[in-house]
Amino acid sequence: MARSGVRYEDVQRAIDDLLARGESPSVQKVREVLGTGSFTTISEHLRLWRTRREENRDLPPPRGMPEALQALAEALWDRAQEAAGEALTHYREEANRQVEAARDEVADARRQAEDAEQRESALASHLASTERRLEERSATLARGEAEREALAEQQARLAARTEQLEEQLEHLQRENERQGREHQLALTERETQQRERLAQEEQRHESAEARLMALLDEARQERQAAEKAHAARAGQLETRLERLQQQLQEARREFAEEEKRHRETDWGRARAEEQANTLRHEQTLLQARIDEQKRLLEDQARRLRELEAQLNRCLWQTPVTPRAEDAAPEAEPENDEGPAGAEPSGAASKGEAQR
Repeated sequence: MARSGVRYEDVQRAIDDLLARGESPSVQKVREVLGTGSFTTISEHLRLWRTRREENRDLPPPRGMPEALQALAEALWDRAQEAAGEALTHYREEANRQVEAARDEVADARRQAEDAEQRESALASHLASTERRLEERSATLARGEAEREALAEQQARLAARTEQLEEQLEHLQRENERQGREHQLALTERETQQRERLAQEEQRHESAEARLMALLDEARQERQAAEKAHAARAGQLETRLERLQQQLQEARREFAEEEKRHRETDWGRARAEEQANTLRHEQTLLQARIDEQKRLLEDQARRLRELEAQLNRCLWQTPVTPRAEDAAPEAEPENDEGPAGAEPSGAASKGEAQR
């Protein structure tokens, strides 16, 4: 129902003014003449005015109308009919072109959708294979990590063993030095004692020189025996020290080999992590391409709906000729100023004569 802000009489007067100026009435022009009113209300009043005009089309012209005015009204009516026919032909051709374009775009959209589905299937297969490779690389990386931990533990054990051997070597070296000092002190003390005894014997018994010489020889022999024992002990210690040094070098060489294997394991793990990051980046790019294809499909579907809506508006806005059969109801947009609102001025003259 129309609102009570604008009455039918106001709309009718505005239409009469437009026809008097030679302009076709439309919702926008009527609203400009009135200066107020909603498009819905004006559209309903304009539709009612056209309905009444069609009903009064076959009525005889009012009496007393000048022939010149009657001829002018008929001429205007003929021109309006021709303009309406041309406009209808133009709108139909335009609508047909838009329908064909819409059908072509629909076909393109379907083809693109099929291509997108095929690409999506291929991308899904590629993504699945990529995920499998990523899982395999992850398993390899886990195994490498386990091996690295085992190597680290072995390296720690070797380091502890090396430290233990070094401590043992230092202890043996200190023990050898201590024993050497003790032996030297013992020899020095023994020689001192022998000299003291010899001096005492010389003082007390000058006649016991032979015995003293024997004692000196005995002391020298004991000293030589002690030196030989010390040399033998030192040789044993040096032999053990060389053995320990060889074991230390062997441990260091094994430690160097373990460090080399550890570096190779770290390098393999870093390379596997880099490949895994590359695969994740490829997966992200593939997902972005899939999202982009989906967005394009949605844009094409939205455009198709817009074209269908535009086609419906063009079909509903097409003007109807007076003698057209099965005419569709006319829907007027808010800003329509085209030939769809064209009305003959003769009908306005008839309505004014009847009033």
